[in-house]
Amino acid sequence: MKALIIGAAGFVGRYLIAELERSGYDIAGTKLPFEALKIAGQDRNATDVIDLDILNEQAIIDVLNAVNPDKIFHLAAQSSSAIAWKMPQLTVDVNIKGSLNLVEALRKVNYKGKVILVGSSEEYGKQDKMPIREDAPVNPDNVYAITRSTQNRFGALYAKAYGLDIVMTRSFNHIGVGHAETFAIPSFARQVAEIAKGKREPILYVGNLSAKRDYIDVRDVCRAYAALAEKGVSGETYNVGSGHAVALQDIVDTLIRFSGKAIDIKVDVEKLRPIDIDEFCADISKIKAIGWTPTIALTQSLKEVYEYCTTK
Repeated sequence: MKALIIGAAGFVGRYLIAELERSGYDIAGTKLPFEALKIAGQDRNATDVIDLDILNEQAIIDVLNAVNPDKIFHLAAQSSSAIAWKMPQLTVDVNIKGSLNLVEALRKVNYKGKVILVGSSEEYGKQDKMPIREDAPVNPDNVYAITRSTQNRFGALYAKAYGLDIVMTRSFNHIGVGHAETFAIPSFARQVAEIAKGKREPILYVGNLSAKRDYIDVRDVCRAYAALAEKGVSGETYNVGSGHAVALQDIVDTLIRFSGKAIDIKVDVEKLRPIDIDEFCADISKIKAIGWTPTIALTQSLKEVYEYCTTK
């Protein structure tokens, strides 16, 4: 079986490569020319690592024809909500135009394999009921969420109109070693680790700590994507999360406890979003029905992230 990971050089990509290799896949991964990508910890043949700009539809067609994959995992995205507020045009180009280019390329080559389009829980926006089911009305209320919701709609449309085997996800907050520090948890972990090593004053700068989010280890996320590639139903959307909401305050308290230090907390207005939501939590019964369930405890994930930061 051949898997193509589009956007393989990102945070999730490296973990998905490892997961799919354990499952016996032969893997090709795409990246942007300036990015670095190693598959299985070592450089492979040029056919395994491919430069691709998803804003170029013909380039996508060329890759599909060259690789001829059985499964496609679309990870390429501008995935930071904070960056999306500052760079909305870039976010629209990558997340909407890039995804549309992909599904159009799939249509034009008459692709017969399975495609996983990775989306975001932020598509839901503010909800009255928790946990959130996949059939809840979507109400995206930020630039990033709007682009992800649009991608989802294109996926569902092309599955219905052209018979493409496309499965969409709404993935909740990832956690794991290697996540960019534009995201809250890795930023907090780095600050706390530096305080513990005496590299900065004992003050942790944070955003809104009252927000509750559904955090899931990136390795569990990748197992979910692999499961959906085998058993996901075309045209359907699946939540990928832990099924539990945790306040950022509890995350911060846990990281501080790991450090063993007394640390003051101060709000940095630059870390506050123009619009924020009090609570997000996934109903994961739909994806559990295909045999997947999360296995890695949040405390374990946080400890690994913190310990990694102490080595930097």
